[in-house]
Amino acid sequence: MTVEFAWPWLLAALPLPLLALLLPRAAGASPATLHFPFYDALHTSLQSHTGQRSRLRLTLAVLAWLLLILTATRPQLIGETVHLPVSGRSLMLAVDISGSMQTEDMQIKGRQLSRLTAVKLVAGEFIEQRKGDRLGLILFGDQAYLQVPLTFDRNTVHTLLDEAQIGLAGKRTAIGDAIGLAIKRLRKEPASNRVLILLTDGTNTAGNVDPLKAADLAAREGVRIYTIGIGSGEMQVQTPFGVQRVATGDLDEANLKAIADKTGGRYFRARDTAQLAKIYGLLDRIEPVSKDEQTWRPVDELYFWPLGAALLLSVLIALSAAFGRRATATLTPVEVQHA
Repeated sequence: MTVEFAWPWLLAALPLPLLALLLPRAAGASPATLHFPFYDALHTSLQSHTGQRSRLRLTLAVLAWLLLILTATRPQLIGETVHLPVSGRSLMLAVDISGSMQTEDMQIKGRQLSRLTAVKLVAGEFIEQRKGDRLGLILFGDQAYLQVPLTFDRNTVHTLLDEAQIGLAGKRTAIGDAIGLAIKRLRKEPASNRVLILLTDGTNTAGNVDPLKAADLAAREGVRIYTIGIGSGEMQVQTPFGVQRVATGDLDEANLKAIADKTGGRYFRARDTAQLAKIYGLLDRIEPVSKDEQTWRPVDELYFWPLGAALLLSVLIALSAAFGRRATATLTPVEVQHA
């Protein structure tokens, strides 16, 4: 951080008080008509104290003037350079947290995971890589909720995705409502950068908006939708007759493909975490992050510090002058003319 002056040319005003020396002096006061000879010693002592106070007031006045000139130059504290993206994708994640997302049919390193846990693991890495993009998060079940508005703060998006819980938005699946909410949030963004990634493991069973009609609206608004179907379609279950594979879920792949096709996006099927990771890698290539950025340095104004100090010195000068006048009025000799 550095200190800079917005108007340094105002330093040229520093010598202005010296012009007072060039002005004509005021006419002297009329001589006193009364004189007390015995007061001479006291008068000499008073003049000594008055001279000291005058020098003090002069010193304070000089300091106040310097501080006022410093204030006028507008000192500023310039912070470290901050890099901000000029433009990037406005990318909204819509994640299904309905009851079926707790099905443990996803695998990572031979370990069974729930669908939502797998999404959190892989999507978290995807979020961290989207530097330069504005990211938002929608969670949906019976209804769709905006969890994080579009932001450059990837850590917040990642954290709130990790905190999402099954059934938080209801047990059913409102895909159409999630698309409609995403369109509303993306509508004001640049037309070429509006992207929605929709992750679900089921079919539309709730909400007020038909998913295909929502896709038509998205196409008109220039929102590209990439749909990802989650779930292996079967899971291993321990039974009295041994481990058996049981079909899971009722993923509506036809509708998810139609939604993606209508908006110029693509449909992906993720049967395990490895496939899900590949999908996110492919999305990084299809929708690359922004490489452009602009720099910005935060500025804090400092002028109020010297201004406050100058005002304080002005108060001290005024008090000193008032005290001096009071002492002079009490002790100044009154001259008396001798006969």
